Amino acid sequence: MSTYRMLTEQEAVEYARNIPGLFPADAKLTSREIGDGNLNFVFHIQDEVSNKSIIFKQALPYARVVGESWPLTLDRARIESEALILQDELCPGFVPKVYHYDIEMALTVMEDLSAYEIMRKGLVARKYYRNFANHIGTFLARTLFLTSDLALHPYEKKQRVVSFSNPELCKITEDLVFTDPYYDAATNSFNPLIREQAEALWHDDALKLEVAKLKEGFLTRTQALLHGDLHTGSIMVTEEDTKVIDPEFAYYGPMGFDIGAVIANLLLNYVAQEGHATNVQERESYQAYLLDTITDIWTTFEAEFRTLWAEKAIESSAAVPSYVDDYVRRLLQDTLGYAGCKTIRRIVGLAHVWDIESIEDPTVRAHSEKLAIAIGRELILRRESISSIEEIRDLVTDTQVMFSL
Repeated sequence: MSTYRMLTEQEAVEYARNIPGLFPADAKLTSREIGDGNLNFVFHIQDEVSNKSIIFKQALPYARVVGESWPLTLDRARIESEALILQDELCPGFVPKVYHYDIEMALTVMEDLSAYEIMRKGLVARKYYRNFANHIGTFLARTLFLTSDLALHPYEKKQRVVSFSNPELCKITEDLVFTDPYYDAATNSFNPLIREQAEALWHDDALKLEVAKLKEGFLTRTQALLHGDLHTGSIMVTEEDTKVIDPEFAYYGPMGFDIGAVIANLLLNYVAQEGHATNVQERESYQAYLLDTITDIWTTFEAEFRTLWAEKAIESSAAVPSYVDDYVRRLLQDTLGYAGCKTIRRIVGLAHVWDIESIEDPTVRAHSEKLAIAIGRELILRRESISSIEEIRDLVTDTQVMFSL
């Protein structure tokens, strides 16, 4: 019989007090609920004497954003905790430390990142994060390569595929990213001023064919352990440091999905700056920084991925001449396709991004939304003709110019 119950703030305090070695016996603990996500409760617990603090994250048996009508498995908390522990082993320092996990309570106790800010908010404010591209490129290369068949014995790889089976949360992605935006789904939500563009998606057979191919990859390719929801709201940053959080959507899938998700969110901020930065020079400078960041992420990723291939690959076919070049080329194309899908989904589907939603004037917001759809569409349709990351800059700027004519 399950002992699960949803914790109150006071119950979270008492629970923390009883975790061995976490706080001293005389700790004066306080708790506040700080969760603003779609699925979980998050408590910040602090000792007022020492100022030491931790985070409690408890999964709910339903999607918080909708309510009990959308039930969800509590096993996602186990998946998140195990993913964080594994990611910290593979790329130390880039995720919060896990101090404790309670499988019955679907509860993870982890490092407090209050000194960090959610990257999405910083991007909206046009902050520059000079280390981010190197950090996230390295994180992606290591967590993806080292969980793949390239680096693992096939028995271990297949056992991990089973352990990280995450059908309920994958179904959310399958529907919201690859299916619902392309027909008049009940879950779709969009600015009424872009209805024409939304309806055009529903009748764009060429686009829907390519999205179907990308969805097939998401459904069938157990290439590596993904974070599964790697947007800029799941990344915490300072000027010097980067932490990736919230891998509860983790599962084995196509590598390009994670990389594409990061790129999509930078592109969403790129188009949002059309509505946020009124100074043209300031806007163009920041948009150039965002495109540079996308280029640098891929460049860092590819360099680290190739190094790992040379040093860590145990799969015999990795030694085949030119295989790594072909692998990386296909991976870039996957990345662009998934970036396009994630970009479009955040405009016409459920759960939008603050970058764009914070543009108060709906007419101005519609301009950014239409541009996002146009860029996303081009990424999906043109992905197989692109052979270098530098071509993304031309694709984005050319689309922007054509869109403005």
